[in-house]
Amino acid sequence: MNGFGGEVRPPYRAFAEWLGVQHMDALRQKATEADVLFRRSGITFAVYGEQAAAERLIPFDIFPRILSAEEWRKLEFGIEQRVRALNAFLYDIYHRQEILKAGKVPEELVIQNSAFLPEMIGVDPPRSIYSHIIGIDLVRTGEDEFMVLEDNTRTPSGVSYMIENRETMMHLFPDLFSRNRVRPVENYADALMKTLESVAPANLDAEPTIALLTPGIYNSAYFEHSFLADQMGIELVESSDLVVIDGLLRMKTTEGYKRVDVLYRRVDDLFLDPLVFDPGSLLGVPGIFDVYRSGRLTIVNAPGAGIADDKAIYSYIPAIIEFYTGKPPILGNVQTFNCRDSESLKYVLSNLPELVVKEVHGSGGYGMLVGPKSTKEQIEEFRAKIIANPQNYIAQPTLALSTGPTLANSGVGPRHLDLRPFVLVGDRVRLMPGGLTRVALKKGSLVVNSSQGGGTKDTWVLQD
Repeated sequence: MNGFGGEVRPPYRAFAEWLGVQHMDALRQKATEADVLFRRSGITFAVYGEQAAAERLIPFDIFPRILSAEEWRKLEFGIEQRVRALNAFLYDIYHRQEILKAGKVPEELVIQNSAFLPEMIGVDPPRSIYSHIIGIDLVRTGEDEFMVLEDNTRTPSGVSYMIENRETMMHLFPDLFSRNRVRPVENYADALMKTLESVAPANLDAEPTIALLTPGIYNSAYFEHSFLADQMGIELVESSDLVVIDGLLRMKTTEGYKRVDVLYRRVDDLFLDPLVFDPGSLLGVPGIFDVYRSGRLTIVNAPGAGIADDKAIYSYIPAIIEFYTGKPPILGNVQTFNCRDSESLKYVLSNLPELVVKEVHGSGGYGMLVGPKSTKEQIEEFRAKIIANPQNYIAQPTLALSTGPTLANSGVGPRHLDLRPFVLVGDRVRLMPGGLTRVALKKGSLVVNSSQGGGTKDTWVLQD
């Protein structure tokens, strides 16, 4: 909010004036009201392995993160460039593999990767799109600089919190919205529905039937699954509701079996079809992959899309963007060291106290080391893990993440932030103005994941 020179940055001026006349007791009361609203809505997330608190209320901070129209325009261009290149990469590696032949990405890094599905080779999804719903994790590292920390091309979550955060803020602070011209995000469900309809199989006789496949009520993001299905007016189904009959995917209804044309799945690749992947899976549908491969069903996101957000691939994304677009990336990457490389491994092991180390297939803030915030014992324990399996880890410098004003126990204080804009790719690229801002509520912490004590904020993109 205060920028690097100590003066309030233009996007925050109206907010700073408002904040300057607020009383702390009134703000705390508003924070309590927000908790009540979230609890009534049932907005929770599950924490695996913690029976005492299997479902939690996601922490919400009542101070918005604010971006100017000019800042957002730059992000829009960079994000669209990135998602188009990611989909071009996915199409290529499952077809001619030109980028591997050109030596821009090591062949073994793709072919031997567990996220790469050989079963997808030669499959042509509608519009050649593999990842239709993408979350791009951004961090601000300078006054006018954003960098991509991570791509999420499998089943990115959090969009329901983006929508509910906005609804809660509008309920609590209508006067604050009257001072700022904030672009809406409430139309996400409509945009998602249009995207799903646009990638339906060709030559349908009627409007496509769309369903959302959830692993069930014990999944950490089940609230979001039910929320999105309700917002779009489509069926929320589990594997027991689906069956393959006569080469088509059908769902059980009170009027009999009904054909499904587009399945927005929130089930991991491994569990999609027990006849093709994990034979022990109870979350998928036997035979669904053959229906998909035959072109009679669209699965969103496509199986095998996860290779594009693999952390070992991440460091090659700038080269991937240039290969498919002919232009350098608009949004930069964070410097990354692949521990599979001997020189990088040597550097990482020599500098563990200064680095952030992540598992290649890790998520949710688990399985990572934040060197500057770790004890000597934790560092040495992680060192042993890296030496035992170097290909499982990447490392990055500890970034000086930007901070935003946050309501803390001691008053208003700075807390570190990141931002996940949500992108929809179908007949065109649709990008919601804003996204999910995640905030590290613990003072000094750099880990923003809700499963690790982080919270969320409403994200405002101002109109010109």
